[in-house]
Amino acid sequence: MDNEMTLSFLAKSENESLARLAITSFIAQIDPTIDELAECKTIVSEAVSNAIIHGYDGADGVVTVHAVLDGDMLTVSIKDEGRGIPDIASAREPLFTTKGHEERSGMGFTIMESFSDELHIESHVGHGTTITFTKKFSPVQAVAM
Repeated sequence: MDNEMTLSFLAKSENESLARLAITSFIAQIDPTIDELAECKTIVSEAVSNAIIHGYDGADGVVTVHAVLDGDMLTVSIKDEGRGIPDIASAREPLFTTKGHEERSGMGFTIMESFSDELHIESHVGHGTTITFTKKFSPVQAVAM
């Protein structure tokens, strides 16, 4: 392991940007491409949003982001201790949402899966959810002068 960080914050929508900024700063040390940076920010943003909106549903709670950088491999876990997901298989289906009355697209897990190399969801009803993703970064290319 080359580096590691843990960040915990209240489950408030305004803290989603804090999580994006933290992961951006954390992976900057390996000089990711703009696309890799955007993809990681999007995955973290989707996972944190899910924790806040679906996990806690307006109740008080804490979201924890834990990241490990090992060479060119990033592993990030986003954890809440909220309601949990009763049916993970259904939740992973494109356009599935439990908030049909709101303007939500139901594409969060689909987006996370498309931008990560691996996505794992562990959830226990009444105890919370942990979303873990891995992403391998492109090797740094030498710049010709």
